[in-house]
Amino acid sequence: MIDRATIDKIMDATNIVDVVGEFVTLRKAGVNYKGLCPFHDDKTPSFMVSPSKQICKCFACGEGGTAINFLMKHEQITYPEALRWLAKKYNIEIQEKELTEEEKKEQSDRESMFIVNDWAMHYFQDVMKNDPDGIAIGRQYFRSRGIRDDIIEKFNLGYALQKRDALAQAAQKAGYQAEFLVKTGLCINGEKGLHDRYAGRVIFPWLNVSGRVVAFGGRLLDSRTKGVQQKYVNSPDSEIYHKERELYGLFQAKKAIAKEDRVYMVEGYTDVIAMHQCGLENVVANSGTALSTHQIRLLRRFTQNITLLYDGDEAGIHAAMRGTDMLLAEGMNIKVLLLPDGDDPDSFSRKHSAQELKDYIEQNQTDFITFKTRLTVENVTDPVKRSEAIGGIVKSISMIPDQILRSTYLSELSQRMGIKEQTLLNSMNGMIRKELEEKEKEQERELNRQGGQEPPADNSLMQSALNTLSPSNEVERLLIQSVVRDGEKVIYENVETDNGELINLTVAQYISYDLGQDNLTFHDARYNQILEEAVAHSGEEGFKAETYFIQHPDVNISALAAELAIDRHQLGKGFQLKEREGGLKQHVLHLVLDLRLDIIEQRMKEVQQQLRQVGNDMERANALLEEYKKTQLIRDALARQLGKGVVR
Repeated sequence: MIDRATIDKIMDATNIVDVVGEFVTLRKAGVNYKGLCPFHDDKTPSFMVSPSKQICKCFACGEGGTAINFLMKHEQITYPEALRWLAKKYNIEIQEKELTEEEKKEQSDRESMFIVNDWAMHYFQDVMKNDPDGIAIGRQYFRSRGIRDDIIEKFNLGYALQKRDALAQAAQKAGYQAEFLVKTGLCINGEKGLHDRYAGRVIFPWLNVSGRVVAFGGRLLDSRTKGVQQKYVNSPDSEIYHKERELYGLFQAKKAIAKEDRVYMVEGYTDVIAMHQCGLENVVANSGTALSTHQIRLLRRFTQNITLLYDGDEAGIHAAMRGTDMLLAEGMNIKVLLLPDGDDPDSFSRKHSAQELKDYIEQNQTDFITFKTRLTVENVTDPVKRSEAIGGIVKSISMIPDQILRSTYLSELSQRMGIKEQTLLNSMNGMIRKELEEKEKEQERELNRQGGQEPPADNSLMQSALNTLSPSNEVERLLIQSVVRDGEKVIYENVETDNGELINLTVAQYISYDLGQDNLTFHDARYNQILEEAVAHSGEEGFKAETYFIQHPDVNISALAAELAIDRHQLGKGFQLKEREGGLKQHVLHLVLDLRLDIIEQRMKEVQQQLRQVGNDMERANALLEEYKKTQLIRDALARQLGKGVVR
């Protein structure tokens, strides 16, 4: 366990802008920062980070919280794991007690897999540094490819011994369970027991965007790639690794991508590594898998500008063509560069300096229209094939979500092909209509398969959610928001108690006292805990409710406090906070009265409902009518206090 003093030290050192900036490209917006939300498909920046409050929030999907909450959600890790992540970032030493056997069993499979992968990465590195075979075979292979030692270290490259169960034995000797060696894909459970997946291969670890080891790629050396042997073997999908969601080299490249506002997409491990060695670090690879929507959206957090940098052979052309429409549909600005025949990014970058490579890319990369035109239209004389090729380019343009950009590209294609723009526009609109019709048909088919009714539109869903929220719950939320934001502030001075003592009442104390008069409590247990703790700490020197609850050790409380500390209604243009209208005292008094009014009105509705169902029981009917009249009098008195009209 991590003690409270260490947690406080970590929280004091944490800068949420730095933390979120590890995963999201942030730009200044007044006193705050904003960027594309990493938790949903964000087309325009709606994710706000407040350095003054040390919280973040997306005003589209609602996700947010403290740096801890952000890490837990983004990395799918636990509260202690998020603390360790921050401690590592800020070089804070954590003293923890040794976990008991029972506590070790409680560790999630997911965390156990990360731990095993991290151990394996260091094991492969150690083999290549210190084992005679690792030095003679593994390190010599990388050196023969011209890869420097510092780049080997940067990408954590390693070597797996040829002995079929070398890693399995070493891992089990170190105390790692066979279950997680198999789940991560490091080992395979065969008829003769555990054996290593990567035996005799050089190793390329895959790090996710936060730097945790999620998978490995293993390459057989050239002398062993004859016959049916696979040159590359990669980790299978697991709880921590899905190949369509990861990009090789993104962890090492993310800062350079944000700085350069461009990413180079290549095909393989060695392409990424060679370009880093050459001096271009804003480069990633999807390494043998078709480019996915998940990968594109991952990149969009850092930049919208991408250059596809592939070999000029048939495979490279196919890869570039395959990814273009998906990239356009996700709002990416695409350039394409096919390298000269016989070269790939690996070999080409080893022949040139970083500046020469940059200059070559800048001078030779083309937009997707030029790229597709050269490949599919130029030198094609057959009218049918030419028409189909031009239609393919129009189809690509139709994928662009920005209408102005779509129109610009269509105009350019018109001039290039000598075809009237209106003709191309009609064709494109037909494609868009057809696409929409196909989507509608697919939805109908899905509904028929499910045998259900058509789901409500977004507005209907929103209205449905609002209808299920009782008014008192909303007022309760506003009340507890006042406790979080201003709980320590005094709103009544020199209040005389029953024993003649004069005291000051804070926001939290007043709300607690007023509700306590009628034994009222909040429906949400977290609200009651917040109010209770705010009252307990009221009067303590230096106590600030907002800071206290945002940094609360209970992650559920801290997440709620961060959400309450900032909301959509406080934000004006540029996400700048505005002061709440009206005095704090008046605001709190109004909310307490609102809560009581809501409770009374809900009771009146319940009585009315019971009157409709009372039947011939006149005694019961009279009692309900009497209660309704009394409740109505209370309702009217509260309404007058609030300045609301009394409805008869």
